[in-house]
Amino acid sequence: MTPEDLANLIRSRSEGQGRFLTALAGPPGAGKSTLATALVGLLGAGAKAVPMDGFHYDDAVLSARGAQGRKGAPDTFDAQGFFHLLRRLRSEEEVAIPLFDRDLEISRAGADIVTAADRLLVVEGNYLLLNEAPWPEAAPLFDLTVWIDVPEAELDRRLQARWAHYGKSPEAARAWIDGNDMPNIRRVTRGSRVADVVLRWS
Repeated sequence: MTPEDLANLIRSRSEGQGRFLTALAGPPGAGKSTLATALVGLLGAGAKAVPMDGFHYDDAVLSARGAQGRKGAPDTFDAQGFFHLLRRLRSEEEVAIPLFDRDLEISRAGADIVTAADRLLVVEGNYLLLNEAPWPEAAPLFDLTVWIDVPEAELDRRLQARWAHYGKSPEAARAWIDGNDMPNIRRVTRGSRVADVVLRWS
């Protein structure tokens, strides 16, 4: 299935409904943000991306919990805060959403607004389909679920490029990928529920 096919499916499934939430899940480096942006462009007016990454715990919180070295793991997100946002998106016309600023490595509260005109929401994140508590609580809040399938070797290549872009040396990037990203990739790939749609995105 192509992004164009997926956009057409969302249009078809959402016809006659109110706000329609599509979950776009996949491992780190799968291209979730890129695909979400592409889908919003294809869907046009009334479509908006909602990233899960805005619910990263702050570095100070992670350091206090001894979890700074595992940033990006399932328990380093405010999962319940994210679920509350999804419930608000289903019931309220206007909702402020947080966004994660990767340059600053910090989440910015109220950084964007979902308005009453935004009916087709593309929610993207690593753990939307993770079959570990508490993540299954999100399941009934989505109208359509999509899994992005990317080979592990390609994920590794993309992550090396990502961390080089953000200033990590090749050695530091390799250590972070092996010690943090790759365990999360395998955890989410092996432990996620089957999606309605599987998209091979390159």
